[in-house]
Amino acid sequence: MYLPILLIFILFLYAGRYLDYFQSPKDADVIIVLSGSGGRVALASTLYKCGYISYVFLSNVKAINSRSGDMHQTALALGIPEEAILTEDEAQSTYQNAQFTLPIMKQRGFKSAIVVSSDFHMRRVKFIFDHVYKKSGIELTYIGSDSGYNAKTWWSDRNSRETTFNEYTKMIGNAFGYNGPEAKSAFEQIKRWFRR
Repeated sequence: MYLPILLIFILFLYAGRYLDYFQSPKDADVIIVLSGSGGRVALASTLYKCGYISYVFLSNVKAINSRSGDMHQTALALGIPEEAILTEDEAQSTYQNAQFTLPIMKQRGFKSAIVVSSDFHMRRVKFIFDHVYKKSGIELTYIGSDSGYNAKTWWSDRNSRETTFNEYTKMIGNAFGYNGPEAKSAFEQIKRWFRR
């Protein structure tokens, strides 16, 4: 009788920690940075300057992600040289980040990549990229940038609660094959419905 309650309690406690997937950095051909907060490009800059990678691949490069402007301007402002920057500007979702970077990765002959997004986003990023890159022969390492997400006590502040709800809802959708801009639009409608 108490076992199901205990399991629910444990799942509740660890829900935030599960989202925050992180691997140690290692040498790779390129780092793929998903659009979002400026902290993602800053992490890429740090890894580039530490010599882990030779190229920084910005996915959805036109996205504004800091006071410096779009991802490309932010990368240049952080000291990443122009010749080390690769871009794609079509992705509108995490699934498309994976889908649109893969052919460019193959074209360039890259065999390994570090994938960077926000810490809370990494479990879903791994799920999607592992699926899209499955038979590519490209080795992926996943590193999350600090977003201020409270993984250990995600229920204690509104932003972390909403982020946790959003990520799990999207993960469930992704698991059932709902991906891309259409899925993103449907998710926004669900959120509006819950807020009424």
